[in-house]
Amino acid sequence: MYKVMIIEDDIKLRTLTDAYLNKWGFQTILVEDFESIDRQYVREKPHIILLDINLPSFDGFYWCSKLRQLSDVPIIFISSRTDNMDIIMAMNMGGDDFIEKPFSLEVLVAKMNAILRRTQNVQQSDRDVISVGQLILNLDNHRLFYQHKEVYLTKNEFHILYLLMKHNGQIVSREKIMRALWQDEQFIDDNTLTVNVTRLRKKLESIGLTESITTKKGQGYVLQ
Repeated sequence: MYKVMIIEDDIKLRTLTDAYLNKWGFQTILVEDFESIDRQYVREKPHIILLDINLPSFDGFYWCSKLRQLSDVPIIFISSRTDNMDIIMAMNMGGDDFIEKPFSLEVLVAKMNAILRRTQNVQQSDRDVISVGQLILNLDNHRLFYQHKEVYLTKNEFHILYLLMKHNGQIVSREKIMRALWQDEQFIDDNTLTVNVTRLRKKLESIGLTESITTKKGQGYVLQ
């Protein structure tokens, strides 16, 4: 069963679309929190997204751009804004199709099925991500997202944070981290790891995460 994320703030239209797609066997995900769409995507992993342009807080162009940093999931814009520049912007931001409001639900399903047919036999190209709360780490391009901010991590910073996120709330020993970074910790000066953790902490602080990595003396580090 295909999962469809509906990002539409018009409750009546959202409900109508939801009911119709359910009849066609789609599993729908209705977005109601319009400030955490990227986190909802990571949590739900839909096969296709229906995206309005006029949304609270941030518009559909913004969210399309954010989602494209996480995934190549098909995105169909649905909007009453039909100026040529809006359509061009939607496509340039990474949209796969554009449907003008008001629209036929039959046409919508036909377009969705056409896009899904083109992608169902292709290896899913979504980039892997790992998330802890509002923290999202893209495993493909080493970019870290928190709320509406992002930062790029070096290879070592990425591997350290990946281990801490993977074992969220648990102490990860310095030896385990060094093995992951350099294969054999005996060839590494212990201070090198300290320097990398310090740099990682500074990058986390730059996007609003303070005191997120705690040092456990004689044991290692923990993400909190």
